[in-house]
Amino acid sequence: MVKRRSSTALVLAAFALAACAPGGSSDRPADRPAGEVRTDVAAMGEVTLTVWDQETRAGQEEQITRLNEQFQRAHPNIRINRVARSFDDLRNTVKLGLSGNEAPDIAQVNNGKQDMGAFVKAGLLVPLDGYAQAYGWTNRYPESVRRLASYPDSGDALGEGKLYGVPQTGELVGIFYNKTKLAELGLTPPTTWAEFDAALAKAKAAGQLPIQFGNLEKSAGPYLFGVAMHRHSQPAAEIALATGRPEASWPTDANRAAARQLLDWAGQGYLTPGFAGLKNDDSWANFAKGEGVFHINGTWLTPDLKAAMGDSAGFLRPPGESITGGTGLPWAISSKSKNPDAAAAYLNFITSPEAMKVLGETANLPVLDAAQQPATGLQKEVFDAWQSASASAGLVPYLDYATPNAYEVVSGAVEQLLSGALDTEKFLGTLQADLDAGRGGR
Repeated sequence: MVKRRSSTALVLAAFALAACAPGGSSDRPADRPAGEVRTDVAAMGEVTLTVWDQETRAGQEEQITRLNEQFQRAHPNIRINRVARSFDDLRNTVKLGLSGNEAPDIAQVNNGKQDMGAFVKAGLLVPLDGYAQAYGWTNRYPESVRRLASYPDSGDALGEGKLYGVPQTGELVGIFYNKTKLAELGLTPPTTWAEFDAALAKAKAAGQLPIQFGNLEKSAGPYLFGVAMHRHSQPAAEIALATGRPEASWPTDANRAAARQLLDWAGQGYLTPGFAGLKNDDSWANFAKGEGVFHINGTWLTPDLKAAMGDSAGFLRPPGESITGGTGLPWAISSKSKNPDAAAAYLNFITSPEAMKVLGETANLPVLDAAQQPATGLQKEVFDAWQSASASAGLVPYLDYATPNAYEVVSGAVEQLLSGALDTEKFLGTLQADLDAGRGGR
């Protein structure tokens, strides 16, 4: 999310330059056939690959560090120059980085139209279909996964066109819970919405914080709203909204109920006092220290919560069919890379079956073969949830995939709804206006 006006201006200027600079839309990178791809890494000579990633939390850091070390031992002629940033910092800087003179060779890129879609349109990313054939990624990844990093040249339709990235991890946004606190309250993990309501009420009555929540950066608000949508809507309608389909509409009875659900949770005192001024990272850290019975967030927190809470941490799918999720940020190759074949070899290495084992060993959720990984406790609950969700029709993409501005619009509108700056109808109207504007590019 762009936090400063100056950053926004620089980004717009960068895209204006990208349109006429090498790698821009007037000089789109070629679709290299598999027969032209070099896969003999030893024959590539001495190469330095600059890699931008957001694998900064404990388990994420451990897995990518291990894989980088293994890759460099296997290929001593390749040096990895790793630049690690938080998700927000990476998202703010990658726009400029890919269009600049010192572009990284590889970067993790958010799947949405405002990020990967815009970069594809500007010609800033290398299409990977030839590499996918050469390395067998078309067999490694099911179509459902490849679609989440595929765009046409126009960059306006996620799930269509060419492949532009490969992910390492799967992701779900669900309900973490403190097993010890639930037991102290005489409760079992809720499996229905009625049981969830009862648990929130009993926690509040006992002087416990029902839902640990921090929304200073506005990124956590859409997760909370997504869970409310899962309660009141249906997967097909949610998926249509998340992908900006023609039949999608925000002002519906189900979405009104979801918006009122957020206001009810806040009004009942179920959310952290002062949540608007609490960072999301501080919020989950407080949950890990025992402050809160439930915490709604993504499975990327699994390694950290497992390390901090041990057997006290648990994970639930929201009751019902729907759950928000998809893949972790795909790894993409810059069109300005001087060594795209070496970059592709790196992508192949960190997404291999052997790499998936490293992900499992470090408590990350591998996008592939999760069911084959040994796991217990929290990790097993997450892996089981992914196995069922990824094979179902209820896996709903992130709401910010819908339009070029959806990330900022949805997160900002949820913040304003919770603060009282927008009522339910104005909240849904704001989301609908962005959806209508986004359809102009379809």
